[in-house]
Amino acid sequence: MGFAVSALEILALVFVFVIGISLFVVGVMFVLDKTQSGDAVRRNYPVLGRFRGLFTALGEFFRQYFFAMDREEMPFNRAQRDWVEHAAQDTGNTVAFGSTRNLSIPGTPIFMNAAFPPLEEQFCKTDPMVIGAGAAIPYRAKSIFNISGMSFGAISKPAVMALSRGAAKAGIWMNTGEGGLSPYHLDGACDVVYQIGTAKYGVRDANGDLSDDSLREISQNPCVVMFEIKLAQGAKPGKGGILPGEKVSPEIAIIRGIPEGESSISPNRHKDINDFSELLDAICHIREVTGKPVGFKTVVGTSDVFEELFGLINERGADCAPDFITIDGGEGGTGAAPMPLMDLVGMPIREALPRIADLRDRHGLHERIRIIASGKLINPGDVAWAICAGADFVTSARGFMFALGCIQALKCNKNTCPTGITTHDAHLQAGLVVEDKFEKVAHYAKSLVKEVEMIAHSVGVTEPRAMRRRHVRIVQGDGSSLPMNKIFPSVDLAAVKLANDK
Repeated sequence: MGFAVSALEILALVFVFVIGISLFVVGVMFVLDKTQSGDAVRRNYPVLGRFRGLFTALGEFFRQYFFAMDREEMPFNRAQRDWVEHAAQDTGNTVAFGSTRNLSIPGTPIFMNAAFPPLEEQFCKTDPMVIGAGAAIPYRAKSIFNISGMSFGAISKPAVMALSRGAAKAGIWMNTGEGGLSPYHLDGACDVVYQIGTAKYGVRDANGDLSDDSLREISQNPCVVMFEIKLAQGAKPGKGGILPGEKVSPEIAIIRGIPEGESSISPNRHKDINDFSELLDAICHIREVTGKPVGFKTVVGTSDVFEELFGLINERGADCAPDFITIDGGEGGTGAAPMPLMDLVGMPIREALPRIADLRDRHGLHERIRIIASGKLINPGDVAWAICAGADFVTSARGFMFALGCIQALKCNKNTCPTGITTHDAHLQAGLVVEDKFEKVAHYAKSLVKEVEMIAHSVGVTEPRAMRRRHVRIVQGDGSSLPMNKIFPSVDLAAVKLANDK
């Protein structure tokens, strides 16, 4: 009995001690909250007011996992992410009981199935398409769907390696992003598109200007198949790339040619490209130095200014044309961007793409300039729509991030990505196993192309690039739908060719 009483006494003392410490901590917090002047809620409601910040921080988590419906989340909803996850796992993407998609939302594409679609033996594989036929070393692009620009720095070493190996297995290209060419982009020996950003990382001299010697050296790598001049990207048109200082490791500093540990902020545009004439000069110069196809990436503010570009190309001759134009929508993404630019600047891809494709075709440049679409196009319906609208290729960054295991934690700019994709924390990177993830990257790319082909067959054509605007209807504000060729009338390519021949 004595031992039992002693134990109870000890427990009571511990309980009193804990209560005392708790009351002391609460008292200190009360005083701190009451005397501080930065937060009115905490000042008026000491201690209790602290729960507001906690619940606000946790709200994002609870909405994602418990409260948001499958089609509600932004920037990508659960249904979109689940499709990518199942495709990456190669487990099939059939669903039961009916669609959860609201087909009355304006802008929704509805593909028009044919009464008598082609039989399986009539299906055709999409042939490779040549980009830059006039370049010394043209590129035969094998896939309609490829990896958009993601810099080493913005994403981690294992993420880049997994994308490189997955791209090689799937037969698709991988864009370096503006951060330069790292050894990890070459890890899988895939086709690489080298992006030249406004800071010219990797191809800059000591003054930050374009270095022909660096261009020649990089172009000699057989993996580098094209060069892309980045004028703008969808998440932040009119502002350069932003890489926080905590992500600028010694290795990244060497690859980019910048100081270690300091935030890397690119100029908001190329200082040596002041108009479309100088842009064409730069394209011709880089193509001459490298021998590889050269194009540019931009965001459309108004399609009117591109009249000048295409008119200028016709004046100079098709030899001076860009080999491709990548159109990024204003809804495009990135790891770090100011909210006003992310939310409010740049024409959405759904409007920009058909406008630019029409301008190209109207000026007789359909076969000379390839159009690449980018901007939240991660599911088969998105890609099929883009091809109907006039794209020759589609690229995605965030789709492939989901294939790598991204959970949309929205921590890309914090160096705390829980899946190891956008962090340089070695502990967090360990969660991304390259040997597993590269297979998922390849599965995702192949599955997406396969289901785009399925849509093409359903609308009555034998392969995706045979789809036209008449094959898809767009839901209007009143809930009805119109064929896309009524909203954006297609250019009569035969008539344009006949007029040019005359």
